[in-house]
Amino acid sequence: MANRKRKGRPVFGWLILDKPAGMSSTQTVATVKRLFRAQKAGHAGTLDPLASGCLPIALGEATKTMSQMLEAGKTYRFTISWGVETNTDDTEGRPVATSQTRPDRPAIEAAIPEFEGEIEQVPPSFSAVKIHGERAYNLAREGERPELPPRQVTIDRFELIATPDPDHSIFEIDCGKGTYVRSLARDLGRLLGTFGHVSELRRLNVGPFPEDEMVPLASLRIAAEEGPEACDALLLPVEAALSELPRISLHNNDINSVLRGQSVLLRGAEIPTPGPAYATGGGRLLAIGAIDAGSFQPKRVFHL
Repeated sequence: MANRKRKGRPVFGWLILDKPAGMSSTQTVATVKRLFRAQKAGHAGTLDPLASGCLPIALGEATKTMSQMLEAGKTYRFTISWGVETNTDDTEGRPVATSQTRPDRPAIEAAIPEFEGEIEQVPPSFSAVKIHGERAYNLAREGERPELPPRQVTIDRFELIATPDPDHSIFEIDCGKGTYVRSLARDLGRLLGTFGHVSELRRLNVGPFPEDEMVPLASLRIAAEEGPEACDALLLPVEAALSELPRISLHNNDINSVLRGQSVLLRGAEIPTPGPAYATGGGRLLAIGAIDAGSFQPKRVFHL
């Protein structure tokens, strides 16, 4: 049976999109794929529809590096509205508890250390966590209250940025994989003797992709009207997602072996320590793999 030809262009690279609030991550990826007329696209880390900000989107061969971004650290800026807890822990839900208590700045700053470092966190009922094969948000929409077990997450920095009025506080966090900002709002509110939910959320960076590399969706739409080359000029190279891994430069004799998925013996005095790495050669990205016993063992080979 003949292979079915993919629709679209073979576009390769990363678009660091500034996702607008009001769109789901899936909708956003579909829009980007259409504007690029790309064969393949995927995102590295879901953003809630309420949220805006950094949504790295991989196109073509860059999708092979998405696992690096899923594990990457992230920075969020968010606003907590005090006095109301909702069933979704953000403004999209219905109120389930209220309080007249409003925490002041000293009380908030005294409570923050309870949420720094490695902590146990219960995800929101409306989340993508699976329970017996079913997404928690599907169960919650049907009126159930899914019992979600706590899981360990890491928060490296939790900072109170501003208190514009008694009802709102603005924060920033640096956190690891799997952290739910909505859970922080819920739990911090309860610890302070009141309730809270997220009323605004923005992701400032993901791993090596900072805020100043983000491309607004409006700019991408304008580029799409100008043509494919204008869109492609907005992309970062595939290897941009691998900047935190050691890089191995291979000689010509080893390039074809790696492209066939074969391990190659590394030569020279400065061989990186065992662990994940990526290989380049002949002026292009070759593969992601691992260094073990003095050899580079490719795991994902690129066809660029």
